[in-house]
Amino acid sequence: MTKRTTSPFRYDIVGSFLRPEKLKAARKDFEAGKLSQAELTAVEDEAIIALIEKQEAAGLKAVTDGEFRRSWWHLDFFWGLNGAAYKDATHGYHFDAEETRAETATLTGKLDGKNHPFVEHFKFVKTHAKDGSEVRQTIPAPAQFYKELLRPENQPEVLAVYPEKTDLISDIVKAYQETINELYDAGLRVLQLDDCTWGMLVATLPEGVVTDGQSEEEVREVLKKELLDINNRVLAGLPEDLIVNTHVCRGNYHSTWSAAGGYDLVASPLFDQENVHAYYLEYDSDRAGGFAPLAKVSPDKLVVLGLVTSKTGELEERDAIITRINEAAEYIDLDRLALSPQCGFASTEEGNILTEEQQWNKIALIKSIAEEVWQEK
Repeated sequence: MTKRTTSPFRYDIVGSFLRPEKLKAARKDFEAGKLSQAELTAVEDEAIIALIEKQEAAGLKAVTDGEFRRSWWHLDFFWGLNGAAYKDATHGYHFDAEETRAETATLTGKLDGKNHPFVEHFKFVKTHAKDGSEVRQTIPAPAQFYKELLRPENQPEVLAVYPEKTDLISDIVKAYQETINELYDAGLRVLQLDDCTWGMLVATLPEGVVTDGQSEEEVREVLKKELLDINNRVLAGLPEDLIVNTHVCRGNYHSTWSAAGGYDLVASPLFDQENVHAYYLEYDSDRAGGFAPLAKVSPDKLVVLGLVTSKTGELEERDAIITRINEAAEYIDLDRLALSPQCGFASTEEGNILTEEQQWNKIALIKSIAEEVWQEK
């Protein structure tokens, strides 16, 4: 087996962790005007330093800030782009068991990605991580931002700034490249693009997509090309030694899910044409379908199997996970595989419904299984 020296490692994480109660309380006090920004930042700093130490103590080779400075896995990044802004939404995102808070991102002017706050967030983690720990930055994929702007309620502001779709897409690409290059200059060498667009596209067409009399299949094919083009255009302009992986998800909010369907409908072009290094894939339930689509993954790419759920605290059966890894290896070589949770433990600040102890027990199980399967410490 090839020894992994950079992401994805044989036992890995997706990035977000359950927020400590002290941090949740501080955010509420900040929103109520009881804490200053400086006071909130001090609480965030303390929590992130403790999290980095816990990740390293757990044997993880890549660490993140747990997304502790964010409310959402994606919207906070969008709001940090120049020309984008917070907006109250008419409704939240619809999940199987509940609806999220009603918030979105819209445009107030031309987009650029200079001086994004996430750059300073990354620098903080890099300063406090041990030498030898890979500091990974997670951000939503460019296609995810495009999808958010497609929401019907955002169209008036978007069209006022960008009457032509081609100009909008060009500036999304430019803004992302500006931010990512600033992260690179700050020392980032592994970036993760979190992307629900593909995971949702296996179910229904996104809200706001105009069909113009076309069939759903025809519209899906057009949208797949747009999503691929946006992501690949961003990737084409990045430093050659920056590793970019992507995480594909079907929704992860308060232990609920948003979409169901296998990867069959998106395996091409996602697996054979998106120019990423590796895919972190949700495979913790039958909602993700079978492993056959993995045969389409380009031979130079890696796959991380999200076989352990982050949605519940109950530990999976060890032998069952190993069996599924071997089933996946029927379609893609075992040496190209790794293991992780299917998603983060807290894609939003609400977090999934499990305890911190259960969260770390999941990670310990993943590490133990991976060491057995791949014989790599």
